[in-house]
Amino acid sequence: MKLTVSDKIILANEFEKAAQSYEKLKYEIKKVIVGQDNLIEKIFLAILMGGHCLVEGPPGLAKTLIIKSFSAAIQSHFARIQFTPDLTPSDLTGMQLYNPLNHTFEFKEGPIFTNLLLVDEINRAPAKVQSALLECMQEKQVTIAGQTHRMEELFVVLATQNPQEHEGTYPLPEAQIDRFALKLIVDYPEQHDEESILLRFCSGNLEPEINNVCTVEEILQMRKLIDKVFIEPKIIQKIVKLVQASRKPQSFGLKDLNNIIAHGASPRASIYLAQASKGLALLRGRNYVLSQDLYDVVFDILRHRIQPSHRAQIDGIEAENIIQSLANKFILMES
Repeated sequence: MKLTVSDKIILANEFEKAAQSYEKLKYEIKKVIVGQDNLIEKIFLAILMGGHCLVEGPPGLAKTLIIKSFSAAIQSHFARIQFTPDLTPSDLTGMQLYNPLNHTFEFKEGPIFTNLLLVDEINRAPAKVQSALLECMQEKQVTIAGQTHRMEELFVVLATQNPQEHEGTYPLPEAQIDRFALKLIVDYPEQHDEESILLRFCSGNLEPEINNVCTVEEILQMRKLIDKVFIEPKIIQKIVKLVQASRKPQSFGLKDLNNIIAHGASPRASIYLAQASKGLALLRGRNYVLSQDLYDVVFDILRHRIQPSHRAQIDGIEAENIIQSLANKFILMES
């Protein structure tokens, strides 16, 4: 349907308002978090898309704090659960409890029934708990005793894991980790950022008050705007070629990658690349996607979906190197 001039003005105002809402939220988060601009942008992108996010990094880098800060800035329901080896699925989803007063069973909701769910150290819980969580992530519902319980419309799992410790952990299977839209890597702060952190610590100003600047309804409205962001066929073609080349590199003139990719990206990758590119354009105040938007999300969406072969691992080649080669050919060179 062709838009009138009035419709275009209204839509432009909506895009501007969405970008301003993000800037307000970022301002509140940065009251607590020093640096990590990319991490802040990508976590909110995941929330905006309705995609789940895996945050990986060494301990002490404020992974949990940044997610808690988001819950404080967004007027929403928030729950946190620490994954441990003795956790059971019912600790997450809830259970049927007997009520002796009226001799009936009543469903007691678990922490999964929330808007933002922080899962600390997701690889610490056994496979049955991980499966219960990932089923909720995919289906957005829980079935217990023959009754189906729907999740909130805004339901996003933000999970953390520590890549340095493997003792007593249960690594997520490839098929299950694919359900996370983004995998973000948290690195150590720069020297000037660490100095700022230390100055805050010495001044005692560690936990400044974060104001609610965004509501669930506003995020859901912003989510609808993603569909109105224009993505030209040329960028769609780049996405498809890039994902296809991760599976059959020799068919796209990338023979060097032929023996170093064990498994390529799934069709979910194509969907998330398009959706994330559009969401990022929205956060940056545009109603159209640039190749730079696609490049800025390609690592976060593919790093947990492309698995290097054993030969590649022996040679020290990581998923990041493979993604860079794909991006060079299909995003940067064809821009």
